Amino acid sequence: MGFKIISGDLHAVVKQEFIQTTESTNLQAVKEFLAYNGFTNTRNNDYINKEIGLIFEDLHDENVLCNNGILFFIDTVFYLLDSFVPEQSLQER
Repeated sequence: MGFKIISGDLHAVVKQEFIQTTESTNLQAVKEFLAYNGFTNTRNNDYINKEIGLIFEDLHDENVLCNNGILFFIDTVFYLLDSFVPEQSLQER
């Protein structure tokens, strides 16, 4: 389902609560949110953040849900590059 950093370690999220949408997903809002967080749109609904070494793909409107203006990333695909840097290491830079 995704990933989460817990106590400095990267963990896979394999279960999450059902998300009820309250509005349609605005893909431009998704693009702006990801750009704010250092991701560049590579094609269609795929993104990369070279600084942290993460590719995020398949972010179409059925995989990113919106509930009261909050984006929920569901069933997306991500890849760690060889240059992946955990959050804790970024804070030390």
